[in-house]
Amino acid sequence: MIAADRPLLKIQDLHTRFHTLDGVVNAVDGVDFHVLRGEVLGLVGESGCGKSVTALSILQLLRCPPAEIQGRILFEDEDLLRLSKEDIRKIRGSGISMIFQEPMTSLNPVLKIGEQIAEAVRIHKEMNRRESWQWAVEMLRMVQIPSPGSRSRQYPHKFSGGMRQRAVIAMALSCQPKLILADEPTTALDVTIQAQIMNLMLRLKEEFNTAVVLITHDLGVIAEMADRVVVMYAGKVVEEAPVRELFKDPRHPYTLGLMGSIPVIGRKEKTGRRLHEIPGLVPSPLEKPQGCRFHPRCNKVMDICRVKEPPVVRPSETRRVSCWLEAEDGGRV
Repeated sequence: MIAADRPLLKIQDLHTRFHTLDGVVNAVDGVDFHVLRGEVLGLVGESGCGKSVTALSILQLLRCPPAEIQGRILFEDEDLLRLSKEDIRKIRGSGISMIFQEPMTSLNPVLKIGEQIAEAVRIHKEMNRRESWQWAVEMLRMVQIPSPGSRSRQYPHKFSGGMRQRAVIAMALSCQPKLILADEPTTALDVTIQAQIMNLMLRLKEEFNTAVVLITHDLGVIAEMADRVVVMYAGKVVEEAPVRELFKDPRHPYTLGLMGSIPVIGRKEKTGRRLHEIPGLVPSPLEKPQGCRFHPRCNKVMDICRVKEPPVVRPSETRRVSCWLEAEDGGRV
């Protein structure tokens, strides 16, 4: 069971902007959510909705300038945006770790796998070289890499895609962080390896009681892994709910569209209908529409949606949705 205490991570009114030659890009625009200790929070949405930028903002891994981050990011009640560069470096890896989408971009090609894990341990756990190497080998064994002793002395190009991702997970867990930000951790892997990696992450989460923010566009993965789900669109949160409630009763038209796009074996034979698709494209971050940002693609759009941003409605203590259809006045001005 998840401990019913104060959130491990709490994000309040997060704004992340990029100053470009074409103008200011509001990639994340007033995002709020929290993560409890030991839970898996799913962060879902189409490419370009701000999921990855949100995660990178938490650890301040965006180049600044041109990135500008405002709001509050409370990790164990300490605002990360108020910390010095030295203090935030101490939290990276030890308090919060990140698993990136493509493992080859997060592994140094000229360093042996074992050394890359051992280096992080020496920095945060104050172990000597021999102790940190032994710990690195043990972490590789924990993520089920065969012959971890000999594999630890190999370079990343000797590893398969699945083994590289396991090595990245071993690195992320090596300092036993309280929170892991997993950004599309299985996108580059085939289906069978995806299942193995997800089962591995769940097992290690239970063993270390580590909270996970799982960033993905794959609702099948979310159904299997997550406790709660936050749905993002065009830099904003449009819906949040426990995973079972979201799949049973999605409230926002965008969430309904995402649900309808999930392929189901025999769907056409049973219903006679093709797979649903959401019309149009995610709006450009430089030209976001007035009012509700989803209204140009919404099949339930009303006049008020085109001119006024929807309020945040809370149907229950565990749910919220930003849509005029959920408002008490039914969208009437």
